[in-house]
Amino acid sequence: MAEAAGARLADPDVEARLGRLDELLEGLESAPGPTTRSATEAVALLTEVYGEALARVMDHAEERVAERLAEDELLGHLLVLHDIHPEPAERRAARAVERLRPAVQERGGDVEWAGVEGQVARVRLTTGGGGCGSGCGGGGSEVTDAVRAAVLAAAPELTSVEPLNETAPAFVPLTTLTHRSAP
Repeated sequence: MAEAAGARLADPDVEARLGRLDELLEGLESAPGPTTRSATEAVALLTEVYGEALARVMDHAEERVAERLAEDELLGHLLVLHDIHPEPAERRAARAVERLRPAVQERGGDVEWAGVEGQVARVRLTTGGGGCGSGCGGGGSEVTDAVRAAVLAAAPELTSVEPLNETAPAFVPLTTLTHRSAP
């Protein structure tokens, strides 16, 4: 499983290793005994030391370098995990919504960042005039779920995402508003 010295892991390889790590940790946590407690403590201490090392790197990095490190998906997640991400959660979540916006618009809707109240993200979801049933390509809940997943992935310190659903008003011709009928 060891890679050649200096070789980098592709993102799918990193994801596979993270998945395997989760499996191993779940198995370890469910096994009884002092050896399990020692192994779990060793993993926690190693994570803490690596987090401290990463924090020191961020302390020494120039602003633009720190931003570039935070833009990397894996490093960004580690920076969030260790509570050292240079960007606030609200800004990361808002950017995630903006990245999703074109895909939502292609499905006849729209999504806009509405802010954070406490630890709850708020997004404004607009569906097409007759609801999102057919215009959103799979339903409004699919869009809501995608937005929720993207926001919480970018800012896991937020506890939830609440959509403020809106329906776009139907088109009303101007002549119907300005034309008065005789009594």
